[in-house]
Amino acid sequence: MGAAGPRTPRRRRRGPPDERFRRLEARVAELEASERKLATERDILRKAAKYFAGKTNW
Repeated sequence: MGAAGPRTPRRRRRGPPDERFRRLEARVAELEASERKLATERDILRKAAKYFAGKTNW
């Protein structure tokens, strides 16, 4: 903390509300696609782990 006190987060305004809304919608769509991909990868890894766990001869 400096002499001015704690910093407060500032909102960044990048253009008119319609533009910001479109940008946020695009980001949400990007994050949803990423979530679907990660869920698919997780399911594949779970199935592979289950498969290989049954194949061990320890």
